[in-house]
Amino acid sequence: MSTSLHLVQSAHILLADIQNPAPADPTNGSKGANLLLSYAKWGSLIACAIAAVVSGGLMSVGHLSNRPDSAEKGKRALVWSLGGVIVTACAIPVVNTVFGAAA
Repeated sequence: MSTSLHLVQSAHILLADIQNPAPADPTNGSKGANLLLSYAKWGSLIACAIAAVVSGGLMSVGHLSNRPDSAEKGKRALVWSLGGVIVTACAIPVVNTVFGAAA
């Protein structure tokens, strides 16, 4: 029993000597990472806008051609594209805050 207690105390002493380094920017201030993130943010917003326009067209074609399944698919696509805009709009400040804190 005393051997295991001695091992636990030794491990505690060894682990107590490990220092916690300060946070560092993993990109080293690279402008390329910020450029890629900005392209991804704008690309996702543009994709959601295109999906919303196409789903509106699908709803109108479905109603005009008497195809309720197409109109229903358009409605679902519109809801998902608006959901994507909301998620993207919430993710942009989070990403900016995380990368702003690292600088």
